[in-house]
Amino acid sequence: MRRIIGRRSALALAAAATPALAQSPSPAWPVRPLRIIVAWPAGGSVDAPMRLVAGPVQAALGQPVVIENRAGAAGSIGAAAVAQAAPDGYTILADASTQAANPALMQGLSFDYATAFAPVTQLTAGPGMLVVRADGGPETLAALIARLRGAGAPLPYASSGTGTASHLASVILLRQAGAAAQHIPYRGSPLQVQAMLSGEVLFTFISIPAVAGLVREGRLRALAVSGARRLAGFPEVPTVAEQGFPGFALTEWQGLFVPAGTPAPIIARIAGAAHAGLRDPPVRERLQSLGLEVVGEGPAALAAFLAEQRRRLAALVAAEGIRLD
Repeated sequence: MRRIIGRRSALALAAAATPALAQSPSPAWPVRPLRIIVAWPAGGSVDAPMRLVAGPVQAALGQPVVIENRAGAAGSIGAAAVAQAAPDGYTILADASTQAANPALMQGLSFDYATAFAPVTQLTAGPGMLVVRADGGPETLAALIARLRGAGAPLPYASSGTGTASHLASVILLRQAGAAAQHIPYRGSPLQVQAMLSGEVLFTFISIPAVAGLVREGRLRALAVSGARRLAGFPEVPTVAEQGFPGFALTEWQGLFVPAGTPAPIIARIAGAAHAGLRDPPVRERLQSLGLEVVGEGPAALAAFLAEQRRRLAALVAAEGIRLD
């Protein structure tokens, strides 16, 4: 897991940002509303934390913040819109782990993920949750694997899109379990949830904010979490690793980006506003109740983390022969 923002890191960020702000060519920025393009559907794992943070960001910057969902193509539709925007800080991208996987999965994009964006901050991180229907679904991870192995034909499972963390977690689990299943990608977690509830698919790894309420209501059953340790909000749900798959650990994350070329002082202002939102006690408590870890590290940390993630996921995509469906 990444380091959680605390008082010392917040003070360090403020100290680092002060010289940059002094050099700002436009100290009055922002002078008009900001637009945050969420590259995923409303109510999903990126949208939920962004909407929680948006209010404090608006207060910190003194301008309205408008959230616009542009979902589709594993986040690349929203990303393309921001890649084409002016590098003035008024258009911001809220994206997820596919920022790391898409370069290895997609050909012929109108932009290059590696050069089109400047990292701002990682907001949150959290494991996925492996869920099945509560009525008739397997009661344990071992029972799920046994059902998959004993099926005459591959049974269907859902993801929020090819190359997403929910897809890659399933790929890794199936490989380690020596089982097969049919991948059914959906356009984000809301449709993924509908597929689970309707019985279209047997199981899915999914972001916890999308299913926390349904698990607590007893409509879905949680078999495992994909992180390295159990969650405080769901202490009864074991990790995949402790159920016979040592070393299994895959987390999702959510972050902010701006078009490449955006001035560093403006990036620092956006990061600082986002971090103020993450430090807000009600926001922080709500994020943690959704199974999300508050991260809040700045541009340099996100850039280094993203570079490492791209190397790791490119190797996984190549080894598994994953392609966009």
